[in-house]
Amino acid sequence: MTDENGRIFREAWIAGVTKHYPGEPKPGYIAPWEETPEWERQCAAAVLGQVRDFISVSAGNTAKLSREQKGRFIATCWIAQIHKHIENPKPGYVADWDDLPKWQQETDADIFEAIERAS
Repeated sequence: MTDENGRIFREAWIAGVTKHYPGEPKPGYIAPWEETPEWERQCAAAVLGQVRDFISVSAGNTAKLSREQKGRFIATCWIAQIHKHIENPKPGYVADWDDLPKWQQETDADIFEAIERAS
């Protein structure tokens, strides 16, 4: 299930980066699932699971959230996973929502909405 769930998350990330990143994204940002590090695969699957649980416990009412609220949820869940997998992460890996670049905020919101559609 990790593989399937992680792939959904990763594909949504790549689609968002492709759409929102200004200029040419770093190769690692758009690397296919097979080239994604194992820790990152685990993070992707875990966050997708958290979003699905959130959708479930809210009885589908996450559709009423703003894009910013959806994106913030993704960002917060991702930060927790980074701390789980990386002992001393780079500050950019654990940046708060307001410190994220606009392209990443939009991508995070897109990921949440992609998970909603797939759930």
